Amino acid sequence: MKITMAQLNPVVGDITANLKRLAELWSICHAQESDLLILSELYLVGYPPRDLLERPAFIDQVKAAIQEVLKLSLEYKGTGILFGSPVPTSNSIGHSLYNSALLIYQGEILLTQHKSLLPTYDVFDEARYFEPAAGIDTIEFKGLRLGITICEDAWNETDLWRGAVSYDLDPIKELVQKGIDLLINISASPYFVNKEDVRFRLMSKHARSYGVPLIYVNQVGANDELIFDGRSMFVDKDGEMVVLFSAFEEDVHTISTDQKGCRSNYYPQNDMQSLYQSLVLGIRDYFRKCGFSRAIIGLSGGIDSAVTACLAVAALGKENVLGISMPSVYSSVGSVDDSRSLACNLNIDFKIISIADIFSSYIGNLKEHFSEKESDVTEENIQARIRGNILMAFANKYGSMVLSTGNKSEIAVGYCTLYGDMCGGLSVLADVPKTMVYELTGYINRDDEVIPMATVEKAPSAELKPGQVDQDTLPPYDVLDAILNYYIEENLSAADIIAEGYDPKTVHWVLKTVNNNEYKRKQAAPGLKVSSRAFGAGRRMPIAARYDV
Repeated sequence: MKITMAQLNPVVGDITANLKRLAELWSICHAQESDLLILSELYLVGYPPRDLLERPAFIDQVKAAIQEVLKLSLEYKGTGILFGSPVPTSNSIGHSLYNSALLIYQGEILLTQHKSLLPTYDVFDEARYFEPAAGIDTIEFKGLRLGITICEDAWNETDLWRGAVSYDLDPIKELVQKGIDLLINISASPYFVNKEDVRFRLMSKHARSYGVPLIYVNQVGANDELIFDGRSMFVDKDGEMVVLFSAFEEDVHTISTDQKGCRSNYYPQNDMQSLYQSLVLGIRDYFRKCGFSRAIIGLSGGIDSAVTACLAVAALGKENVLGISMPSVYSSVGSVDDSRSLACNLNIDFKIISIADIFSSYIGNLKEHFSEKESDVTEENIQARIRGNILMAFANKYGSMVLSTGNKSEIAVGYCTLYGDMCGGLSVLADVPKTMVYELTGYINRDDEVIPMATVEKAPSAELKPGQVDQDTLPPYDVLDAILNYYIEENLSAADIIAEGYDPKTVHWVLKTVNNNEYKRKQAAPGLKVSSRAFGAGRRMPIAARYDV
């Protein structure tokens, strides 16, 4: 069979545009005499649609779009289509929707296969909206018996990955036992560093174990904090790669189901390459889908703002990025010079706006009210908030979006100022630990010195008081990041982390500080998710609480 696999970037909620793209591609596939066009999970509405699914008018649009697909199938006779969509249930109890794959051909819905396994861990909340499938069926189409699954249905393999849950049902095994010639999985599987390798091993095992070729079609693009890398694939019955799709961009390939693969056809991306591309895509799509084109970044002369600026230029173009240096009385000469050098290297607009007089005015106006108090973090935070106000003023005046530059290490322990350096519409590095920011800098500078070496080599500092450096307050970043990884991503307790050889006092300080700063993170800009456990939708911790760590 000749099958076209389409790795597309739908816009959440934009059913009209998603349907138009489907129709355009279907027309091409029909002209090329493809037997079947396959698109990703919930393609019609984009993933994740979240509470849009609870709006009756939205579901009415979905129903109308499915009817339009049925009409189109009469125009494109000879070419079937398989795509993901919510489908209303006929149940009087439970949820009113299924997450479904629809196989449509010549005016008929040949099969509506509902998703069996509904994930409720990390960023997933599918049991909130959907009912699980009551059963699993195969379908004969053009001489081949197809087994169709949806995303999580293929992930009940906890021995291959750090699975958050193990299910009683194995949809893949059940389909194979019914007898199939081809296994298909349509997905909207979010990216995290190293997921590509995990995914290939999983799909390869399914094909090899059951002796059937496997088609995997994944969504690509970024929707809010989630980034989808694509990397759709076709593997033969021996688990060898036949076709691997591009990463982080739309891609379409037509394959023949009898093609054979080989090991040399699989080229996993380098972690830093994939991280860089994921963040660029995350920025680009967030701006495009939210209706923005220009970014504003506060350039401190430090590594985080430098990396953010580089990513923004790659995503939006140098003409759409403005860098602003806002020195205070405590800023080093290097902070301005290094920011200027970076802006010159990137060829972006650059402004210098001193906050010294503004800060002095603040202190003067507050002097009588604070006269009995020593200077402390209050005065430090005022400086950060002045800078935030300036950035937001430019954003308002010029219809731009501020990019927040804080990294995961800082955000974890609250080493950031609420309504100051945390302000912005998108937090680019919110899921990138400080040690990884340095690795990413190496990737950015792999060919030329884009980020000045003075920025790379200087001790990190907020420069909010004389002689300040981060390590005056924080543990060394390699230690801090290791502890944070154990606590946030591995879910280990203080005792478990101490058993790994870390200083008990340091461990308890880090964990307590993480917990105490939950209120800040609740008010932070959305952050791009690139790890297996990010702050935000996938980590739902209470604020007003007491608990042991």
